[in-house]
Amino acid sequence: MLVLGLDNFSDELLGQLLEWSPTVIVTQLTAEKVNAYGIKIDWVIANEIDESLQSDIKLMPAGNDTLAEAAMKYLVTYNYPAVNIVTDDLQLKDYLFYIDKISLVIFHADKKIYAVNSGFSKWKPAGEVIELLSEPQHFHFSGLENIEGNRFKTTHDGFFSLQFEQPFLFIAEDL
Repeated sequence: MLVLGLDNFSDELLGQLLEWSPTVIVTQLTAEKVNAYGIKIDWVIANEIDESLQSDIKLMPAGNDTLAEAAMKYLVTYNYPAVNIVTDDLQLKDYLFYIDKISLVIFHADKKIYAVNSGFSKWKPAGEVIELLSEPQHFHFSGLENIEGNRFKTTHDGFFSLQFEQPFLFIAEDL
């Protein structure tokens, strides 16, 4: 789990994500709050560690990378299959290079964001909102109705599907 920001994130959902006992990577700014929750921190992305936090925390220097890029490089290098990312500042460009290297789910505000390939389908109850965060080319869909712009709503309980030409799209679901 990569915690880049927690300002707009539910404590309950954070607890659910931690049930899997993931490796926890935080930034210097989020370390204090995560520590206050009593969550075991494995890595801090920073140039030096605040010694008052926990013992046995490892340092992950960012160097010239963004904090997200430094963490993603580590996770890919050590063959992590997936990562949940919690962030207050959504910068999808930080993750583009890693889409085909690691399965990632980004939690931002009240959204769950992930990349999908053409032919993607998922079961959802009627009335659920799906938002496309990438501009699709030659876009076809079923089980959805367009609400406005790139926002869609499921038309019935069941599967919706997406077809498009580019390698992937980022989509967002309401939490």
